[in-house]
Amino acid sequence: MIDILDSDKENLIAVKFTGKATQQDMKRIHALIDGIVEKDLKVDFYLEFHDFHGYEMKGLWEDLKIDAAHFKDYGKMALVGDKKWLENAAKATDFFTSSEVRYFSLDDKKSAKEWLSG
Repeated sequence: MIDILDSDKENLIAVKFTGKATQQDMKRIHALIDGIVEKDLKVDFYLEFHDFHGYEMKGLWEDLKIDAAHFKDYGKMALVGDKKWLENAAKATDFFTSSEVRYFSLDDKKSAKEWLSG
């Protein structure tokens, strides 16, 4: 499940993930990405994870399709949570993409938001 969080930045998608991400969740995010890309802007992400249990299979497939279509459109990504896998995911994503990706702990949300604003 996702909650879209408020953002003052035109090209920032802020999402809170809990439980399992569904295909419908990913379609909601994809619509937001398309809206930003249509304005010729890079898409930045603030992705916060609380008690996240991964994806439903259709949700994972939808996420992979979105990333394949838009990887070149991504700018900064802040992965925020309290799990070691998030830190590793941030390092791997940063290494394999042209996006700038960083991990922040839940206690450091403010720094994540400041980094995305800079």
